[in-house]
Amino acid sequence: MTLDMKITKIEPFVITHKLDTPFYFSQWEYDTRKICIVRITLEDGTYGWGEGYGPANVIKSGIDFFKPFVMGKNALEHEVLWQEMYRRSMDYARSGSLQAAISAIDVALWDIKGKIFNQPVSVMLGGVKNHVIEPYATGLYFTRGGNLLEKLVEEALLYKSQGFKATKMKVGLGITEDVKYVAAIREAIGGDMKLMIDSNHAYSYKEAIELAKKVEKYDISWFEEPVSPEDYDGYRRLRENTLIPIAGGECEYLKFGFKRLLENDCIDIAQPDICAAGGLTEAKRIAVLAQAYNKDVVPHTWGTWIAISAAVHFVANLDQNPGRMYNELPTMELDRTENALRDEVTQHQIIIEQGQLQVPQLPGLGVEVDIDALEKYLDKETHNDETRLKIRS
Repeated sequence: MTLDMKITKIEPFVITHKLDTPFYFSQWEYDTRKICIVRITLEDGTYGWGEGYGPANVIKSGIDFFKPFVMGKNALEHEVLWQEMYRRSMDYARSGSLQAAISAIDVALWDIKGKIFNQPVSVMLGGVKNHVIEPYATGLYFTRGGNLLEKLVEEALLYKSQGFKATKMKVGLGITEDVKYVAAIREAIGGDMKLMIDSNHAYSYKEAIELAKKVEKYDISWFEEPVSPEDYDGYRRLRENTLIPIAGGECEYLKFGFKRLLENDCIDIAQPDICAAGGLTEAKRIAVLAQAYNKDVVPHTWGTWIAISAAVHFVANLDQNPGRMYNELPTMELDRTENALRDEVTQHQIIIEQGQLQVPQLPGLGVEVDIDALEKYLDKETHNDETRLKIRS
């Protein structure tokens, strides 16, 4: 029997929320969250949700661009559809937002596939190799007003009280300030909690190596995006001259981008964003490539529970790096900053207790979207009243 599951609707939605407390990092300030999610529906009514990482309106346009090449096709043939979309984008968008649009569609197709076969995405990817994940808490951004050092320490202690075994903080304001904040947070959380730093490519090689040397004594588990993603030589030289492991890949796309990082000895930890780098289909290929170089894979995540759940299922299927201690659990990023789009629009069944995450067993991604909340946060500049009427149809 052949299952012919034709795609009948592809609906991208841009949702937005003005933050109660704006925060900033080395590059710019966030005062608004804006995310593009997509619903794909089949002729029998089965639907799946996907998400793209990056500028939401641009990703929506990308999804609209790919619609004619995907509509009416069999949703189960996700690799065929992925290749068609990639081929259509290759001449002018081998990296960037069109790849994020492919990623959003691809994630939705995996959600559909799991629902059709009544299996979680982790099983459809090949099976659950890691039933428990130990995510790290991402936060410790900079805010204005008040004593920043005190606020950062208080936030780090909150994550520790919640059972997290690791947290990642922002650096990139300047080496003197960075060292002061790193020292304070390490003292507050003690030596039994892992601490990572992320400069969001704020520094030159010279600055990054100076910072690395000054914070090595604080037992930093990795230095993320220390230099520009274009500076492969800077990455390599930094990795050669510091004891701190180097992480990167949030700004890379497809297996080809990660091939450049790996063959140039740039990183110890590869960090593809599933909702930008090519979806789950391409993330599987990136993981195989990283394994060939004996590198850990820790996906970058930023968005709703659609993106987070895609990362959970991906990590659940990852092979264990031979260099990892057998008593260490795999990890992934878990954003803890304010995000109503994550917490109100998307609903999940993931259990997180004492810093450990149980891989869900529901079909597909195990995520649902609250339609009332979707309508509430729908971007008014992008969608008209007709869109609102179609959401429930």
